[in-house]
Amino acid sequence: MQARSPHIRSFVLRQGRVSNAQQRCYDALMPQYGIPYAVLPLDLNIAFGREAPKILEIGFGMGESTTAIALAHPANDYLTLEVHTPGVGSLLKQIEENKLGNIRIIQHDAVEVLRDMLANNVLDGVHIFFPDPWHKTRHNKRRLIQAPFVAQLVQKLKPGGYIHVATDWQDYAEQVLSVLSAEPLLENTAVDYAPRPAYRPLTKFEKRGIRLGHGVWDLVFRRNK
Repeated sequence: MQARSPHIRSFVLRQGRVSNAQQRCYDALMPQYGIPYAVLPLDLNIAFGREAPKILEIGFGMGESTTAIALAHPANDYLTLEVHTPGVGSLLKQIEENKLGNIRIIQHDAVEVLRDMLANNVLDGVHIFFPDPWHKTRHNKRRLIQAPFVAQLVQKLKPGGYIHVATDWQDYAEQVLSVLSAEPLLENTAVDYAPRPAYRPLTKFEKRGIRLGHGVWDLVFRRNK
């Protein structure tokens, strides 16, 4: 069995308020759309009930962008990871309202899901939109996008598969650019930062930031072999 090494978590579990609607959806729908974390390989085609491109999303927040992307791209399957229960309940509510069949949720730490559940060469893409910037310098070590994590993540991609990171913190964007550029199995699809791909919708938070003159940086890298 693979040794379980401790790692610095990129999140803090907060006791956020779960609305009645979110709790109802969580209780009723998580058995259908949720996948329990387990130290067992996950067959993605069985999990979704079909063969289709598989996109991993790490940290979907309240799920609005996830829902919009899944609605617009019904031919893709989206395996989504989130640790916070209000967000999981919110996405489940949107799945129910939009009758979406191409989303599955694992409520667990992404590092452990990658390590314990996903085989190599199974993902067509990875979305990491607005990860926690841990903006205080002393907390930068908690940022998700670090070289060891990317080295693990890229192994899960098929050749030609992509990693798309978006952040509204410039120094985090610079770190992500440096880390992804240093990974030998990845190549940048742009010179430094990419235009926002059409499939990534603007969030309400992002629109507000743009009005205030705040920047957003998208980075899209592909596995080259």
